Amino acid sequence: MVFIGIDLGGTNIKGVLVNETGEVLKQHYIPTRDDPEGHWRGNVLDMVRYFKSFWQGPIEAVGLSAPGLPDETNQYIAFLPNRLPGLENFVWEGYLGLPAFVINDAHSALMAEASFGAAKAYKNVVLLTLGTGVGGGLLINGELFQGLSQMAGHLGHITVNAHDDECSIVGLPGSLEYAIGNYSIERRSRGRYTSTWELVEAYRTGEAFATYLWLASVKALAVGLCSMVNTFSPECIVLAGGITLADDALFTPLQTFMEVYEWQPGGKSTPIVQAYFGDMAGAIGAAGYAMKKR
Repeated sequence: MVFIGIDLGGTNIKGVLVNETGEVLKQHYIPTRDDPEGHWRGNVLDMVRYFKSFWQGPIEAVGLSAPGLPDETNQYIAFLPNRLPGLENFVWEGYLGLPAFVINDAHSALMAEASFGAAKAYKNVVLLTLGTGVGGGLLINGELFQGLSQMAGHLGHITVNAHDDECSIVGLPGSLEYAIGNYSIERRSRGRYTSTWELVEAYRTGEAFATYLWLASVKALAVGLCSMVNTFSPECIVLAGGITLADDALFTPLQTFMEVYEWQPGGKSTPIVQAYFGDMAGAIGAAGYAMKKR
């Protein structure tokens, strides 16, 4: 069986054609036209036609990864204000001519790892995407947990400092997203750094302020992860996103902080692993979700 996975981003539409083992048979990119008339939807249709022309055989379904909150049946995005006009309430199945299932983009990253990647061997998983912001997803008993109104998994919006004046987009003060997300680095560093990459490079040289700021961010991440361990007791935590490219600068101090703060009954700790998939994770995860729905 063959499935199409599409990741709808603000810059590019990324697509993959995969089989049931997760092998990528073909991938494709099309620029996103984010215009007020919703003409970008034609780009998604062009992507599907491209894969149909390439494969020239039966395609089971399309999975679509997109920002926003899907409806309860994952047929369309029900809530996404002020972005990609025409996406809200648009049902894809009839338009694309194939069964189509829509999934939140952070959830899609989890499905990529759970279906084919670093979390394939586990049934209970927490995933965080560390990038401009912090997203997340929960796998419980082998199933994506979406919750009421498909809101579950906004793990970047847990509070790690209730006294902070900075509120996240969902209204909570001192969010994990603010503590480590790339979007806040200039404010957190008082203008000294414009990206997490600059901060990490300064940390590697031993610069004192960078060391303080980076380790404070990693400590906040560790405390947040320990809270998730206490809440969900996952078999594995997967970290994805551009900040994980810091490699040992992230994972070594993170492990140290986890050893300090994680509850480890009987000495059993929760493994933290780096995501297997990179740039195409959203599209691959969307295909994996479509497989489960079929």
